[in-house]
Amino acid sequence: MDRITVAEARKSFSELINQTLYRKKRHILTKRKKDVAAVVPIEDLILLTELEDLIDIEEIKKAWAEQGKRPLKSWVKIKKTLGLK
Repeated sequence: MDRITVAEARKSFSELINQTLYRKKRHILTKRKKDVAAVVPIEDLILLTELEDLIDIEEIKKAWAEQGKRPLKSWVKIKKTLGLK
């Protein structure tokens, strides 16, 4: 992953996006030498979101097991039980 300052990213935003889109490069944006954000291909973001969902499901199952409740088997049922959309 390349590190680039926010100021540099602003100047070359179009090129930054093209590298991310076509070359699947990841970029870390820095401000005052501190990492503050990242520009990543959308596929990476989708994968990260799916991974977070799986981790959340496992944590819910574990919490319910500790409380003696039977975990639901599908994410759809879990979301409905929790009142999520």
